[in-house]
Amino acid sequence: MKFRKKPVEIEAAKWMRNGDHPDDGGAETEGEVVRYYRHPDVSGNEVCGHCFRQMYDHGWIDTLEGGHIVCPGDWIITGVKGEQYPCKPDIFERTYDRVGGGHS
Repeated sequence: MKFRKKPVEIEAAKWMRNGDHPDDGGAETEGEVVRYYRHPDVSGNEVCGHCFRQMYDHGWIDTLEGGHIVCPGDWIITGVKGEQYPCKPDIFERTYDRVGGGHS
């Protein structure tokens, strides 16, 4: 069987560094949506296999499925129930089209 995703408008913001998500309030403090990178088994000095930057440059987001690492350039999507989660840029570009105005 095949299925098509229902046309649902979402809100999304591209994340580049701590504090730049619209709901986070600036780089001076840890964000409430995307927090400082934290992972008990992966050092901040390690290099990410997705974007090849040090893990210290990354963020951490709590989702309904648990915590996820956020790479610089990932999109943070706000879902239909207000939940937030990261999406890689290539998947975002294949899945979503811009609706109306706004900034990237």
